[in-house]
Amino acid sequence: MGAGCKSDPTRVFVGDISTSTEDPLSRSTRRRLRAVGVASGIPVVYSTEKPGPGKAQLLPLPEEEFAKGSVGDLGVLPDFRIRILPVLGTMPATFGYTCANHVILKVTGYPCEYVPAKGREKMYDGILAQLQGSEEKIIRAMTPGEDAQGLKLAITALDVGYVVEEVYRGKSALSGLTTRLALVRWRKPTVSPINLEIKGQKSSKVMLRDLVCLTKEEAAVHEREVIRGSKTPEEMYDMETVQLIEARIQEEIGYEKYR
Repeated sequence: MGAGCKSDPTRVFVGDISTSTEDPLSRSTRRRLRAVGVASGIPVVYSTEKPGPGKAQLLPLPEEEFAKGSVGDLGVLPDFRIRILPVLGTMPATFGYTCANHVILKVTGYPCEYVPAKGREKMYDGILAQLQGSEEKIIRAMTPGEDAQGLKLAITALDVGYVVEEVYRGKSALSGLTTRLALVRWRKPTVSPINLEIKGQKSSKVMLRDLVCLTKEEAAVHEREVIRGSKTPEEMYDMETVQLIEARIQEEIGYEKYR
């Protein structure tokens, strides 16, 4: 995966592509893989190093480059990136050596047990449980007399991880915070979201496209004012925020047809 802007060799890991974090190349690759039905099973070398102040980053393209004509013409191939991220010379070699070592171990059958990067599986399970509770509250409020106990969701912890990490880049769509995250409906459903088509089974009609990633505190306010209240997102948030979230939802809808 990407070695650009990375400098810490102790943050380089070997793991499944579904566990790779802090890597835009991994994110883009995962999205393309999911479009063809592949969510895991591909070993990758990646770095968990986070960007930060003082670290390498792209500078604005000089004005003289724009003066030459269409910036797209500067690329070596059609639709190819014009510039690459700064790379510390040792890091691609570190990634390459790690790849070569992995292949040698696999070919020879030499035993190895990689130390995994710190995962977020428990966080995804917690977010899923919170979403389950939120859906039960909505159904009780919109369908008086209907017992929401035993409600099932057509969403898994893997789906939660996908929405949080891929759609919302691992942070709240409102504040940009990366801790105490939650998923909640973006808009209030117009009809009761309970599905009773299968006898003896109750399920929620919530879909990934319905969800927004917020902190738990933000989600509580949003649920009170929008989902159980009478306000719309447009009345709660500035237009830039609404447009950002709507764009992320449309992005997810574009990938939804492949699942």
